[in-house]
Amino acid sequence: MRKVKLYIATSLDGYIATLDGGLDWLTAYPNPEISDYGYSDFYNTVDILVMGGSTYQSILDMDIPWPYVDKQTYVLSRTKKSISNIVEVVGEDIVSKVAEWKSTNGKDIWLVGGGETLALFLNNNLVDSMEITVIPTLLGSGIPLFPALHNSSNWRVIDIEKHYNGVVTTVYELEREIAN
Repeated sequence: MRKVKLYIATSLDGYIATLDGGLDWLTAYPNPEISDYGYSDFYNTVDILVMGGSTYQSILDMDIPWPYVDKQTYVLSRTKKSISNIVEVVGEDIVSKVAEWKSTNGKDIWLVGGGETLALFLNNNLVDSMEITVIPTLLGSGIPLFPALHNSSNWRVIDIEKHYNGVVTTVYELEREIAN
């Protein structure tokens, strides 16, 4: 059975983007060894991507070719339209759709973002693991990684990696027997 995995970067104060959706702070942080912080290895473990409409729009606004041509992408939105056979918009019955995807054979499912989509998944116990890379930058305000959650859950640390430049990646796994 597939697992839903969050793989995301956050600022030290818990923001995934500036208030206007900006991500420049991620690339501005010194990375002289040009580390991808495990992204390539993670990317090879998934074949489905799920993201919210704002995250999808942010990628489109980068004015680059679609970076996930080899993966099936689902965008959660009530207003956007599907644009290709690899990007499909899901607007209704999201929880049932995710359960359906999890029950099929294949690689895991990457929950790309953003915060509201993550909250929806967490509130419905759909996330199995989280790999969170903390960039030691304080933004002061922005889009929070964890907006208001309605359910609590307990997570156990599976792995911690401190990168050469002070960036830290922590992998968490849901403790199912304790989750609400």
